[in-house]
Amino acid sequence: MSLLIDRAERRVTYPQPWVQPRVRLFCFPYSGAGASIYYNWQEGLPKQIDLFPVQLPGRENRIKERPYTAITPLVERVAEEIRPYLDMPFALFGHSMGALLSFELARYLRREMGVIPEHLFASGHAAPQIIHYDRPIHSLPDNQFTSKIKEMNGTPEDVLSHPELRTLFLPLLRADFTLCEVYEYRDEAALECPITAMGGLADPFVSRSDLEAWQRQTRGFFTLRMFPGDHFYLHEQRPLLLRVLAQGLL
Repeated sequence: MSLLIDRAERRVTYPQPWVQPRVRLFCFPYSGAGASIYYNWQEGLPKQIDLFPVQLPGRENRIKERPYTAITPLVERVAEEIRPYLDMPFALFGHSMGALLSFELARYLRREMGVIPEHLFASGHAAPQIIHYDRPIHSLPDNQFTSKIKEMNGTPEDVLSHPELRTLFLPLLRADFTLCEVYEYRDEAALECPITAMGGLADPFVSRSDLEAWQRQTRGFFTLRMFPGDHFYLHEQRPLLLRVLAQGLL
């Protein structure tokens, strides 16, 4: 099954004049989330930006597939899946785990396919060269792992409190946290594309200095944008965030 969402998911329900897209924006979700978190973004973006939410294994319509627990094979898989859609300028956006995935994907595409994104938007994640997990949680027993997830406020309480839903959902979350917590940064030349790092002013997990450190990963322009909100600011601040994306791409 393709990692990309079905084009039918992005149907418009009213007539619109067709506009030739100028750039394709691939979007990658945070831990435990799926492509659906981006489904309502197209309506807030200019038509010159072609939105491509990416569905990863183990979630939503791919829930029967095993999620990845290491970033390298996932990057390789994503790169092959999006290869047919790299026929026009493209950019990458990722939040939290998705930011790390977007970064490694950008480096892989440059190294293996000779293509470079127009822009990398890294949201809600420390720069990869300074990542440290003093207290990893992916190997904790279920009850302790669930408690830690609740503290992060990113997973609906009704999911974590419902035994059947929790049993269904925890393996995905554990896999995603494993992927992030076992990640090992390897030094390469900085990317040629601009990088915009973004985060919430009240994010208890990612500081401003964590985001500023993304500057080391680009030889192009670097921009830091801080938004009102916590680690999951991207939901409440969606209109402002989409304006920032459009400004960076058009």
